[in-house]
Amino acid sequence: MSKKKIVIEPDPILRKKSLPFEKVDSEVKTLLNDMLETMYEAPGIGLAAVQIGILKRAIVIDISKEDEKKNPIFLINPTIRFKSDKRSIYEEGCLSLPGHFAKIERPAECDLDYIDYDGKKRNLKAKGLMATCIQHEVDHLNGVLFIDYLSKLKKDMIIKKLVKQKKEINKIVL
Repeated sequence: MSKKKIVIEPDPILRKKSLPFEKVDSEVKTLLNDMLETMYEAPGIGLAAVQIGILKRAIVIDISKEDEKKNPIFLINPTIRFKSDKRSIYEEGCLSLPGHFAKIERPAECDLDYIDYDGKKRNLKAKGLMATCIQHEVDHLNGVLFIDYLSKLKKDMIIKKLVKQKKEINKIVL
């Protein structure tokens, strides 16, 4: 496994729609393993392939707490089939928007069809934090970021700060 560089907003790739996989092979498994290592090291609880610059429909998630056994979930070609009318609010952050958080309202539950690490078709009924995480990551696959749910003013402020951070990082110090 190898850690990958996380793409930071505003990068145009984050706004593109990811493409499905045709099959699950050793290349896909290597990608998933690299994504998992990258997510754990960041640290985060979810990561979409587009966040490491790969426009493919793959997600890794692990919402286990620090003191719990790791419980990663690998989602290939995920499709949300159902979202509940019941709503929940979580403070969301994103590895592609470091240091920025906002309370986002989403459906409290969702049902998901996907292909697992071994290439088997699966269905997952999720609620709470898992449902929020799934929706956040599937949004990534569709070119949507959590800041897109904020007012234009808040979104623009965050993007402006991220642009400034990028410029600071890219300065050469002699």
